[in-house]
Amino acid sequence: MGIVKKLFNSTRKPEGLLGELMVKSMNKGHAAVSDWGMEHITKLHPSKIIDLGCGGGRNAAELLKRFPAATVHALDYSEISVQKTKQFNQQAIKNGRLQVTHANVLQLPFNADTFDLATAFETVYFWPGPLESFKQVYQILKKGGRFLIVNESDGTNKADDKWLKIIDNMKIYTVEQLEFFLTEAGFSEITIDHKNQKHHICILAKK
Repeated sequence: MGIVKKLFNSTRKPEGLLGELMVKSMNKGHAAVSDWGMEHITKLHPSKIIDLGCGGGRNAAELLKRFPAATVHALDYSEISVQKTKQFNQQAIKNGRLQVTHANVLQLPFNADTFDLATAFETVYFWPGPLESFKQVYQILKKGGRFLIVNESDGTNKADDKWLKIIDNMKIYTVEQLEFFLTEAGFSEITIDHKNQKHHICILAKK
């Protein structure tokens, strides 16, 4: 495997030195689309938020800033991402506003009806069994809770095919596929903002 393929493969699960470089780049490279996605939840007032697939921790920090009355739980199955998120948010952890957990979305270690808001920025491409994962998210949300999915790719841009060849086990879902998985998992009131020209997707679903 070439160095470029190794580097971008670490997007799925950052490990080693290349993983550290990738996590650092995630905080900058995904910021614009993440902030665009967060504009869709400005009218919500969550008290407990979980950021699934927290990467380098930048989005967890932004959620803390946008919702000053809330606590955030950041989760990732990459140990490097967990450590980088802790480093990026040291003060928030000291203040008791942020917790960080190493876990898989197929086995979320939380009680049912725990969170008001779950977020997934640029990460569902790598989730095993999206329907099963979405059911896990549904379970940990409170009734009326929201699940926010933000993706840069919508599965219709041929230029994105190169990532599927480089990154193992990556799957880019269309709007219709994601809506189907969410509906089958039990979610309702699914709102979609699709930037067709940029191929960006923002989906907000309610439990």
